[in-house]
Amino acid sequence: MAAQARASESNSPIDLDGGVVEAAEAALGAIGAARREIGQVIFGQQKVVDLSLITLLAGGHGLLVGVPGLAKTKLVEAMGTVLGLAARRVQFTPDLMPSDILGSEVLDETSDGKRHFRFIKGPVFAQLLMADEINRASPRTQSALLQAMQEHHVTIAGERYDLPAPFHVLATQNPIEQEGTYPLPEAQLDRFLLEIDIDYPDRDAERRILLETTGAAEHKVAQAMTAETLMSIQRLVRRLPVGDAVIDAILDLVRSARPGEGDAALTDKLAWGPGPRASQALTLAARARALVEGRLAPSVDDVAALAAPVLKHRIALTFAARADGETVEGVIGRLVERLG
Repeated sequence: MAAQARASESNSPIDLDGGVVEAAEAALGAIGAARREIGQVIFGQQKVVDLSLITLLAGGHGLLVGVPGLAKTKLVEAMGTVLGLAARRVQFTPDLMPSDILGSEVLDETSDGKRHFRFIKGPVFAQLLMADEINRASPRTQSALLQAMQEHHVTIAGERYDLPAPFHVLATQNPIEQEGTYPLPEAQLDRFLLEIDIDYPDRDAERRILLETTGAAEHKVAQAMTAETLMSIQRLVRRLPVGDAVIDAILDLVRSARPGEGDAALTDKLAWGPGPRASQALTLAARARALVEGRLAPSVDDVAALAAPVLKHRIALTFAARADGETVEGVIGRLVERLG
């Protein structure tokens, strides 16, 4: 099959049964259709689109970082429609309360005078939650998402309420406007599978933006898959084989980014580094990236390509390193070079 031929390009061994290959063929078609639809409204940002798809195909959450006007909100809205997900949006502000996200209990009184509490679900009960400008809310409100993002349920007044399946959070953050914001705590940053940086479009892409978004007609994206299809692809991602070379590359990369391990010339610059969740994220994201690119097994190249999105928000530099002009991106780049 074509999928088997594409899989052979990976440096990972392939040992797939016919059912997996057949499911992969169907998945490749659905993913290709989704990429084409999103590309109809998001111009010049194919890498961002692919990383966002990788995040959801791997079953994770994404943090979109970019200055205003780069179509972060439009991207999330388009993904909700294209992937057939029930999507909701929350605009994070300093006065936002946890109950504004999770929901709250109200006291109801029946016709016979009996009173009881009734839970009204908040916007977190969605398949795709857009947390717009997440760093504008207070730490108390930010923490309302911690349990939801990790455990896919919330606890209100001692009662557990399961979230819809699938459940994903795509949060946006403005990197330049810091006044009136609250930096995300490390525990919450670690729950994001990828940090996706959005840069300015090139000239040709911006020309297309001008021509296609300022006219009378507005292009609407079409649904390319259902939530059930997405969940089946997520299960397929976890069944894709990962070769020993890829596992070793992931372990070498993540462990070398921790203080006290690896080359002291680099690790001495780190205040703290990634935990095992980063290794898990790299393994899942590498599988998903291989599938997005039409392969059935990841390679070391996938690990290198995903190193920055996986590690950037899980590493902090020491004060001395920042004073010397070091950057997290620069450190990750040198770590990737050592993968060979």
